[in-house]
Amino acid sequence: MIDLLIHIIIPLAIFSFIALFTLFAVYAERKIAGFVQDRLGPMETGKYGLLQTIADILKLLQKEFITPGAADKVLFALAPVIIFSAVFIGFSVMPWAPGFIPADTTTGLFFIMAVVSIDAIGILMAGWGSNNKYSLLGAIRAIAQMVSYEIPVGLSLIAAVMITQTLNLNDIAFNQGILATEQIYFFGLWNVTKVGGFFAWNILQAPHLIVVYLIFFIASLAECNRAPFDIPEAESELIGGFHTEYGGIRFAFVFLAEYAMMFLVAMLGVVIFLGGWNTPLPNIGALKLAEWTTGLYWGIFWTLTKSLFIVGVQMWIRWTLPRFRADQLMNLCWKVMIPIAFLCMAISGIWRILVMV
Repeated sequence: MIDLLIHIIIPLAIFSFIALFTLFAVYAERKIAGFVQDRLGPMETGKYGLLQTIADILKLLQKEFITPGAADKVLFALAPVIIFSAVFIGFSVMPWAPGFIPADTTTGLFFIMAVVSIDAIGILMAGWGSNNKYSLLGAIRAIAQMVSYEIPVGLSLIAAVMITQTLNLNDIAFNQGILATEQIYFFGLWNVTKVGGFFAWNILQAPHLIVVYLIFFIASLAECNRAPFDIPEAESELIGGFHTEYGGIRFAFVFLAEYAMMFLVAMLGVVIFLGGWNTPLPNIGALKLAEWTTGLYWGIFWTLTKSLFIVGVQMWIRWTLPRFRADQLMNLCWKVMIPIAFLCMAISGIWRILVMV
C-alpha cells in the first residue's frame, strides 16, 4: 500500500512543481524582457502583475477543444501528451538532494537522454497532424535542429562521463563535494576532497570541461528551441511553428513542456557540471562552510538556486541576441560544436588515463 502511495505522490509532486515553475517562469520572463527592453512588463493584473500568468492559465483552461477539420485527429490529440510526457518522465531520475531522488538508477543519464529524445516524435506528430503548412514547416525545422544538436549534447555528456566513470546521476552529484567517495582534484593538481565547495565541481576537475559545459549549454538552448535558436517557432515566418493550430489545454501542455524542458536541461547541466546539490561554499580552515551547508534541505535549496540561475541566463539570452538563420544554425552545430566536442571527448580520455590514475 505504501509503495502504491509513493508511486502516486511522486508523479503528482513532479507535475505540481512543473506547473508552479511554469507560472513563475512566464512571469519572470516577461519581467526580464521588460527590463532588457526598458519597459515595465506585467503591472495591471494583481500587485506588480503577479496574477497575470494565473489569469492566462485560467483563460487557457476555459477554452474549448478545437480540432481543424482536415487534421489527423489521433495524431493531433496525442502530440501534446507525448511532448509533455517525454519531459515529465525525465524528471524522475534527477537528484534533488543527498538521497532525495525519485528513481535512483545506475543508468540515469542514459535514461534521460533516451526519454527526452521522444519529444522530437511528438513535435513531428503535431506538425504533420495539424495539416497546416506552417505547422509542418515548423516541425521539420524543429526535428532537423533537435537531431543535429543532440549530437554535441551527447558528446559533451560523454566527455563528462569519461571523467566521472558513471552514468548514475546521484553518484555524479555525490562525487562533487565533501561527501565524495573518491578523491577530487581541482584541475588535476590540488586535492579538494575535504575542502568541497565550487572547487570540487566537475567543471573545475579538468580545464577542458569548461569548454564542454559551454557546448552543452549552447546545444541545450537549441534542444529547447529557445532564442537565438527559435527558428521552429519564428512568429514572423511561421505564425507559431508546429503548435500553430493548438489552443486551450492542448496548447497549455505544449507550453508546459517547453518551460519544463528549460528547467530540466538547466538542472542536468547543474548535476553533471556544477556540483548538483553540493554547496558552492568551501571549507576554509576552522570555517566548515561546506559541512554546515550540506544536507537534505540545503541540497534542495542549492539545486533550485543553481538551476533557476541558469534558466535566468537562458531568458536573458533570448531577449538579447537576434535569431540565427537556418544555415548559421547548422554551420554552428556541424562545423564548430561537433568537432570541438569530439576533441574534448578525446582530451577527457587522455586526462582520465594520464592525470586521474
